[in-house]
Amino acid sequence: MHNTSVSKTFLLLFIFCVTHIASAEIKLPAFFSSEMVLQQQTEAAIWGTATSRKTVEVTTSWNGKTYTTKADKNGQWKLKVETPSAGGPYDITISDGTPITLSNVLIGEVWICSGQSNMVMPLKGFSKQPVIGSNKTIATSRNSQIRLFKVRQKASLERLDNVTGKWLESNPGNAADFSATAYHFGKMLQDVLQVPVGLIVTAWGGTRIEPWISEDGLKDFDWVPEPALDDKGRVTHRIPTTLFNGMINPLKGLTMKGVIWYQGESNAPEPKKYEALMPGLINNWRKEWAIGDFPFYYVQIAPHDYSNKPGVNSALLREAQLKASTKTVNTGMVSLMDIGEKNVIHPAHKQVGGERLAYLALAKSYDIKGIAYSGPVLKDMIIDGPVVQLTFDHAKTGLSTFGKAFTNFKIAGKDKRFYPAQVSINWKGLVLFSAYVPNPVAVRYAFDDFTVGELFNTAGLPASSFRTDDWELE
Repeated sequence: MHNTSVSKTFLLLFIFCVTHIASAEIKLPAFFSSEMVLQQQTEAAIWGTATSRKTVEVTTSWNGKTYTTKADKNGQWKLKVETPSAGGPYDITISDGTPITLSNVLIGEVWICSGQSNMVMPLKGFSKQPVIGSNKTIATSRNSQIRLFKVRQKASLERLDNVTGKWLESNPGNAADFSATAYHFGKMLQDVLQVPVGLIVTAWGGTRIEPWISEDGLKDFDWVPEPALDDKGRVTHRIPTTLFNGMINPLKGLTMKGVIWYQGESNAPEPKKYEALMPGLINNWRKEWAIGDFPFYYVQIAPHDYSNKPGVNSALLREAQLKASTKTVNTGMVSLMDIGEKNVIHPAHKQVGGERLAYLALAKSYDIKGIAYSGPVLKDMIIDGPVVQLTFDHAKTGLSTFGKAFTNFKIAGKDKRFYPAQVSINWKGLVLFSAYVPNPVAVRYAFDDFTVGELFNTAGLPASSFRTDDWELE
């Protein structure tokens, strides 16, 4: 009996010691690990947990510096380390008495990539929905200077402080399952800048924008319901704030260059609300990150047949996205008017969207000269009798249809009846005319649910659908 009691005592002491040792270990969020990329030439934040009130030391091999801070009573700590110009691989050692080492760390450019299924769609494609050129892209994807991190999908009513995921080097096995849009974006950045690129994809198919905004960020939008369990008592990805809590909040504060975003299809029935929610999300994330007005570039949804949703015309959502692009600073939008698919909501030309996002980043965030980054954007409409002259920004060397016929322009008079327009390109922009409209007052371009755009600048970037009126659609 005595021996049994002694054995139990030793067992309890052993369990206590093991538990104490485990609690003393440095613990880091999943995105601070070996293989990661840190943003270059910044004060990059690193945080985690350690033994309560213990001093934490972080030593970076690129400069041999040791940074120190003290864990609070809950063991939480955070500090910033100076990062050099792009390079690596390096090591980072973190210790509160028990050291851990992060190896093969690169310094370069870090981007967050978020949205719904068109951001999720992997290079290998979805079932019966291919990504054009995917096999060659995957086969040639080996590049130790591109690092991939995919956040596991998680919805939560409470703010979480960690995600599930792992940094991986780009290679055929890893890239095949990674976002095609994000990969092509990162690949072009790496090709042009010749620096390491880290891509963090945090996306979920079929989601509206409201779940991606924090509860504080939704206070200005009184039509959004309070976050609550659904009618079956579940926490789902359809509830406002739940994806911010589970998939964005843990990343909040991560030192990065910017965000790319591809979402909007699920909000197509409510374009006016989306017009307010889109800049709302951008401002919300910038406020939460507290690192300034970082670049935020997004994809305008492609034309698609939404006839399964009565009363929906995706041109209205595209219009909302176009308007939202001017309501926040350091923001840009790319158009996919030329690659939409009538019966598939996921355009197969994913390389096009990813590279157009990269043009925005290269021109606006990295100051690369000589490249276009936007399709033509309507500047002025001048009416002279029966003739309409349209001028455009982002068309310095003119406009082109690249051999297509003009079929998408319509003009109307005060009776609000639209007729197809005869269109020609001149040195100022476009000239429109219709014998049925002697006194035109309004123009629409490609303002249909599904169509294929034909208006480009000479760099091959398409114009968004647009209209000059605000009349109700029939």
